[in-house]
Amino acid sequence: MNEILEDSLVLLDPPVSTKNELIEAMVNALEVAGRVSDRQQLLKDLAAREEIMATGLEGGIGLPHARSAGVKEASIAFARVGAGVDFGSADGKADLIFMIAVPATSEADHMKIIASLARRLIHDSFKSSLRMATNPDEIVAVISKEVFNKK
Repeated sequence: MNEILEDSLVLLDPPVSTKNELIEAMVNALEVAGRVSDRQQLLKDLAAREEIMATGLEGGIGLPHARSAGVKEASIAFARVGAGVDFGSADGKADLIFMIAVPATSEADHMKIIASLARRLIHDSFKSSLRMATNPDEIVAVISKEVFNKK
């Protein structure tokens, strides 16, 4: 299995203004990286999840996620959007967005990734490091170390 996150899955200030545009851009990054077998299925599953409940979290976080038959391997795509995108959080737009996409049969991986990420998202230092990072390498390093305990 490849690393769950790689440089090509990090989008810094992509030219988007809506949640749907951002989700499309992130799915595109996953597809280009060879992690998606059916783009439309993944988009459908992400939209279905968004319909159940907004995936915006306090503190400027967006967490779109889905288990999908359109995903080949567990992956995270990350985007930092300076102007923010509305993911339905009561405190406003999200500027740090983590898309979790896992195969439909990987419920345990899905929950493990969300739990690991959630444990870090409560720390302002983690979010601050992501906001101050200057390139995808730094973002991958911060997430790998803080969320997955990898150096």
